[in-house]
Amino acid sequence: MKITEEVKKYIHSSVLCWLATVSKENIPNVSPKEIFSFYKNDIIIVANIASPQTVKNINQNKNVCISFIDILVQKGYQLKGTAKIIKKSDIDFIEMEQLLIKMTLGNFPFSTITEISVNQVKPIIAPKYILYPETTEAAQIESAKRAYKISNSITKIDFES
Repeated sequence: MKITEEVKKYIHSSVLCWLATVSKENIPNVSPKEIFSFYKNDIIIVANIASPQTVKNINQNKNVCISFIDILVQKGYQLKGTAKIIKKSDIDFIEMEQLLIKMTLGNFPFSTITEISVNQVKPIIAPKYILYPETTEAAQIESAKRAYKISNSITKIDFES
């Protein structure tokens, strides 16, 4: 299995992910996605809320890259794989839809889902961890809070409530 518990932890702690696709003319497109989740068996699913270029590109070229980071810890993962568009008529749509609807609370309708079969996983870490190996996650969080002007009274953002 390529998607470990560690990767899942970062999927759940990331507010956005970025999905990179390429057209048949080899023109890249990167699009932020807000509603995404681990599904099962090395599969990530993404709700196609307002993603016409993403859907068009995947229908032309199935190779994709999806990246996500915890903005405070400044660590995450880059996943590469192949994607397909799941339509309402596909057998897995309802199960996938139920998982994603929990995240949207029904406020963002979508008629298709991008299913990404992951075949490569690579960690992403802020350069500070490499340049200054003594950097701790706690110090990085404090630095990010200052940079993003986040109050210390906010300790955890829970997006699953």
